[in-house]
Amino acid sequence: MAGLLCAAGTTVPAVADSPAPAPDHAAAPQSGNGLALTPPMGFNNWNSTHCRAEFDESMVKGIADIFVEKGLKEAGYEYVNLDDCWAKPQRNAEGKLEADPQRFPNGIKEVADYVHSKGLKIGIYTSAGTKTCDSAGLPGALGHEYSDAQQFADWGIDYLKYDNCNNLGVDAKQRYTTMRDALAATGRPIVYSICEWGENKPWEWAGGLGNLWRTTGDINDSWGSMLSIMKQNLPLAAAAGPGHWNDPDMLEVGNGGMTDTEYRTHFSMWSVMAAPLLIGSDLRKASAETFEILSNHEVIAVDQDPLGKQGTVLSSAGGRWVVAKEMQDGSRAVALFNETGSAQRIATTAEAVGLPKADGYTMRDLWEHRSYNTAGTLAATVPAHGTVLLRVAADGKWAAHPPAVELGLESSPLVEAGRTATLTTTVTGLGRTPAKSLSALLTGPAGWQLKAVSPTGSPTLPTGRSLTTRWQVTAPAGTPTGAYDLTLDARYRSPDGARVRSTVPFRTHVVAAPPAGTGYLGDLPQLSATNGWGPVERDTSNGESRAGDGKPLTIGGTVFAKGLGVHADSAVEFYTGRTCTTVTAQVGVDGESGAKGTVAFEVWADGRKAASTGVLTNAMPAQPLTADVSGAQVVRLVVTDGGDGIDSDHADWADLRITC
Repeated sequence: MAGLLCAAGTTVPAVADSPAPAPDHAAAPQSGNGLALTPPMGFNNWNSTHCRAEFDESMVKGIADIFVEKGLKEAGYEYVNLDDCWAKPQRNAEGKLEADPQRFPNGIKEVADYVHSKGLKIGIYTSAGTKTCDSAGLPGALGHEYSDAQQFADWGIDYLKYDNCNNLGVDAKQRYTTMRDALAATGRPIVYSICEWGENKPWEWAGGLGNLWRTTGDINDSWGSMLSIMKQNLPLAAAAGPGHWNDPDMLEVGNGGMTDTEYRTHFSMWSVMAAPLLIGSDLRKASAETFEILSNHEVIAVDQDPLGKQGTVLSSAGGRWVVAKEMQDGSRAVALFNETGSAQRIATTAEAVGLPKADGYTMRDLWEHRSYNTAGTLAATVPAHGTVLLRVAADGKWAAHPPAVELGLESSPLVEAGRTATLTTTVTGLGRTPAKSLSALLTGPAGWQLKAVSPTGSPTLPTGRSLTTRWQVTAPAGTPTGAYDLTLDARYRSPDGARVRSTVPFRTHVVAAPPAGTGYLGDLPQLSATNGWGPVERDTSNGESRAGDGKPLTIGGTVFAKGLGVHADSAVEFYTGRTCTTVTAQVGVDGESGAKGTVAFEVWADGRKAASTGVLTNAMPAQPLTADVSGAQVVRLVVTDGGDGIDSDHADWADLRITC
């Protein structure tokens, strides 16, 4: 067979196995294979193990056991999937794939039989190229699609993740169509996961080929990565539906790089986006909190709703997101998501999310597992990086539930040790019925003084009315700078006398004013930091993985001793206490990004953009940046991707100084 001419002018070797004549039922594949009518749920080892030795037969069987023992199977998790590195480096004499004998001494079929014996299904991985994505370069399926697909079917495989590495420039649609046809030719139902990283906009063409398609590059276990991927996937809602899903990559819940609050956001937003829920943590080591997040049946029900609608963005101003998802029973799942580093009030209405006008509505909090009534306002003060996930219905049953109240903080939660600050809290009635005998209490860490200087109670709180309380808050002298939790506790009765308690945590920062004079801003304590890959690094570049893996800050060949190394999208906040005037830096793309990398820098003084650059590339020398931050309580340093997506966007705030 003659070779295929690639777009780049190279020649692809002739395929090793010509497509066998397809059975009649597969000769003209339809737009769907009847599988994955709700988003697939299961496990994939990659995020927790990559190609390390711990990925083996024992792990795979152990995960299957845990699915059954811990109730994950009952919650809906079904697939136990093997990722890269399961195979030997070469095909055998017959051109077939073989399992790595160290990892899988009994072969893949024996592992598949074990997984099936648990009432579960098994998935496998290969690439639509000559080799897979691991650096070892294991055999890919390009040119072997039909024989590999049949081999997978003979082993009892139920799910194929088909990657995009070493593809020789062959047209993506052609490569993924060939494997679609090969899978259909086996006659075995195999869920088909297209993993071409969103490079060719698969949401526009893959609905007739696969059951799910990656919309982004790889996720990593960081807030910045998860947030960036979520933002790329949210606008693609129209492409998703039963049997064909947008895939923003696997879950990182439980891997340790985010807080439990951030992991609940991750799980909530993936569910609202009707995304596949593939656990990426090693469940043999998982905490009780990880299992609690992953097994939340009410959140899973949002993801698995048979109507198959992906949630759509209603608003996102100032990092305060409202995302609503239509459900089969007519209700709406509503995510109130706070992107920012401090608590925020986020609000919408029942009518705005698509519900009909009604006397009242039932509003259920899917993390608290409690139902309330509301007159129509859907609102909450959402912790930093948190999500309140609601299910709201105009079902006529609202009167059976107590009224909802909203707990809020009106003032900035920044406290200097040894000095008294005034914080103002609110409790606002949202219910169709009033809250009765309301009392509020603010508590904090041991040793802190919290004293109310205005009323803390109200005999009744109708809808739209608020109880506002001022509190004097003092952190003991010598309290280290950093984040501390305060809790606002509201207790009240419903009209039928039932006791209700509602609480919300507020993250308070103990801060210290910067020293007078000019110093390095990067040496000051950070109020908050988000980063696209890995942590924000002090005085080195961003190595994309663990802390301390960077190199000297280098822009255009010039090395800088001091500054911050970040990766877009990134935001770092510092307390400046209204005492500083100027921020200066030399900014640009770090040399370690190679020929790639486009970024833009911004300096924000409270809510005002104080300075910005245009788009910078790695070919440019360091650019001077000066920002007037006079009067600002908080300075925020932001790096965006330059508008072309995140790809090696290593950015340096070199020689970063502040004058106070």
